[in-house]
Amino acid sequence: MRWLVGWSSTAARALGAETAGATGYDGETLRPVGSHLLWGDPDPLWAVGDWRPDEVRVVHADAQNRIAVLGICGASDEELRRGLFTARGGALRHLTAWPGSYTAVVQAGRRITVCGDLAGARPVFHAPWEGGTAYATAALPLADLTEANLDFGHLAALLAAPEVPAALRDTTPYEGVRRVAPGHALVLRAGAREIVGYEPVASLAVAAPPADPDRAVDAVRDALVEAVRVRLAAPRHVPGLDPGPVPGMGPAERRAARGMPVPGIGADLSGGPASGTLALLAAGLPGRPGTLLGHGTGAGERLLAVTFNDLAVGGREAELERAGALAANPRLHHVVVTGAEDTLPYADLDGPLTDEPGPSLVTAARHRARLAAGSADHFTGHGARQVLDAHPARLADLLLDRQRRHLVRPVAALTRADGSVLVPARVYGAARRLSRTPYRTGLEALAERLMRRRFDEPKGAVGASLAALTWARPGPAARWLTGEALAEVSVLLQTGADRAAGGPGHRPGEFRARTVLARHAADLRVLEQAAEVRSQRLHAPFLDNQVVRACRDLPEALRVKPGARAAVLRTVLEGAGVTDLPPGWGTPSHASSAAAARTGLRLAADSLVDLFDTPLLADAGLVEARVVRKAVRAAAAGEPLPLDGLADLVSLELWLGRLLSRRGTCWTGTPARARAVPAGIAPQRSALRAGARPS
Repeated sequence: MRWLVGWSSTAARALGAETAGATGYDGETLRPVGSHLLWGDPDPLWAVGDWRPDEVRVVHADAQNRIAVLGICGASDEELRRGLFTARGGALRHLTAWPGSYTAVVQAGRRITVCGDLAGARPVFHAPWEGGTAYATAALPLADLTEANLDFGHLAALLAAPEVPAALRDTTPYEGVRRVAPGHALVLRAGAREIVGYEPVASLAVAAPPADPDRAVDAVRDALVEAVRVRLAAPRHVPGLDPGPVPGMGPAERRAARGMPVPGIGADLSGGPASGTLALLAAGLPGRPGTLLGHGTGAGERLLAVTFNDLAVGGREAELERAGALAANPRLHHVVVTGAEDTLPYADLDGPLTDEPGPSLVTAARHRARLAAGSADHFTGHGARQVLDAHPARLADLLLDRQRRHLVRPVAALTRADGSVLVPARVYGAARRLSRTPYRTGLEALAERLMRRRFDEPKGAVGASLAALTWARPGPAARWLTGEALAEVSVLLQTGADRAAGGPGHRPGEFRARTVLARHAADLRVLEQAAEVRSQRLHAPFLDNQVVRACRDLPEALRVKPGARAAVLRTVLEGAGVTDLPPGWGTPSHASSAAAARTGLRLAADSLVDLFDTPLLADAGLVEARVVRKAVRAAAAGEPLPLDGLADLVSLELWLGRLLSRRGTCWTGTPARARAVPAGIAPQRSALRAGARPS
């Protein structure tokens, strides 16, 4: 893991620029373990972890005014200096408008500004400490610093309503540690904190002016090309020297066995449109996109393209064939990684402790098997579906904007999939109801559903679309929570409804799309930590600020067309000079992922039942052990239960076990090496009440 951490104190201390940190116990300086000081007291800032030299930049205007940028940022030092001067006047949006994925921290006197991103993949956290405020880009260091206990109300909301901001609020799994919402910045003035938004909010009273589809797609192309280009312009990294030959192993096999990625740049090539677009862009842009000469495969400057072939579960033959056709590009070096039953979901549940829980913990070993054969800098297509596709609730946005005619094509596609002539009336009726339903009413309806345990939803593609045509809906794991846990989340929603008289500031479809994106970005962050390969960096350009902004400007009428994502990415590639795409490119496929999850669950059913023999979730009052064990056995037997809900339960149980079994801490100078959740989980039925207080 890599993060930055610092604090803003209420009073300045006369310490030199080379010192930082409060005085801990026995005279030991309080500072993060394994940290590098970026600037000193009175408001110090550290970079913690294995940051590369080019990933950390600090530009000074004078002793009291400076900016730090951590991550991949396309701004020059002069642009950073101009951004620093502009930020001193209060303007923040420009700090997030440079290409790349990064966190910017500005110090102007005693005022500290930390900017989060739009998607939520690079979040910012804060907590009160010593009369001031500590902040970080990870929640666990702040929990260690404050010895925070678990926030059971947040954990309950994470299972009952993971995509509802009114339930999650700004909380984290750690009590007292708060999260800055995507699109916002944390501003600290001598210890006092303020959360400010840096994105303009469109009016709900007046429809937005119609956008030109061609210009909007061109903007997506430019943003995506620039996101790839800024990563190609970064210095190449060689993970480490190969210790030597191993009998029966080639260089690539030795690297994979030792957890060493290939030097240079590579990309996933699954056969889908997102990963294929990034691989072809990276291979086709001017420069040196691929592996380094003299290192690794000997492929020269060809881009390393990695395809995962699951031998345990079929159904991806067409995608694999398309990946092979794309890999015929002479600037690609194609590597196929095969996986058997040992790479199925739930097969290997051992892994490192992540900052927060996430459903990807059950598939981390599967991803690690693929990434171990990848490059030191590896492109992934994560986030493309969330930023480009139309959430079904966007049909209500079209009605609000009086664009009914654009409902014809998506409704016709659903009709063909279902085969019923009643589909158009059902979908139009649901979209019309949502367009006329206030946000507050939507929260109250969800609170009522949780209290009455109504979780049954229509089946099939049409049923999924109808269920999504609402302001808020229960999470897939909600059906297995205890009545007390659901009651606590229901109270949170009622409280949120009382505060949300003016609504969230967005149309229902746009609002739901943002919450789904935030959920996906948070889980991708968990996946990066759980499947981390030493010296490797995963790049998700679709989650860059500028790419997210460009995608948000796509007109609704373009989004809702069937196959819109593939059409947009095809246009992006054509603009970059790539026109020869294999037949069927862009065809969606989700069946293989569901089949792999069900097969993995069936094979690992006994170990999962043992995991929930005496679960920590039951000690916390969130579930009853026998109910979860029964659900695991039923799902393994083939009953149509929501598998993603079981993944949520298993991942949270795994995360709690890893958190409570850890022995280290993120800080020196604390009493007895203090860490988060010092007392563990006390088995009590009323444990939720401590975490359910309104913030």
